[in-house]
Amino acid sequence: MRTYLVVIDDSDESRIALRFAARRAAKTGGAIEIVALVPAQEFVPFGGVQAAMEEEAELRAQALVTQVAGELIEEMGLRPSITTRLGDPVAVVRARLAQEPEIAALVLGAPATGGPGPLVSYFAGAEAGQMSCPVMIIPGALDDAALDRLS
Repeated sequence: MRTYLVVIDDSDESRIALRFAARRAAKTGGAIEIVALVPAQEFVPFGGVQAAMEEEAELRAQALVTQVAGELIEEMGLRPSITTRLGDPVAVVRARLAQEPEIAALVLGAPATGGPGPLVSYFAGAEAGQMSCPVMIIPGALDDAALDRLS
């Protein structure tokens, strides 16, 4: 099955990428896989504090993914596959692509202003020619009507 991999965080551009991917999946009979990234926390010399910080960050990521998954189910009837990972965003996405050959495209959002984020920079840069699937970069300036028309 054609699966679109979308990386979600609390940015507007990740939600735009998710909307585009969900529309494409609905139109092509595909599926959505959401990866919620939990950034590695700065090292704290007290292990209990470090663990609490990481758990709090993971709970925030899970809450965000639950919210966006609910929106997908309600709006388009799509039930996404959800993965939450702690660590370096590039390494997490590369590992997920290597583990899942069914992924048809990596869908990333670019911010409406400013430079591209680290994932867009990496996967659209030197890595682009080595990818196992296409990379779709969705402009953050697109509104819902434009996304619906283009997807």
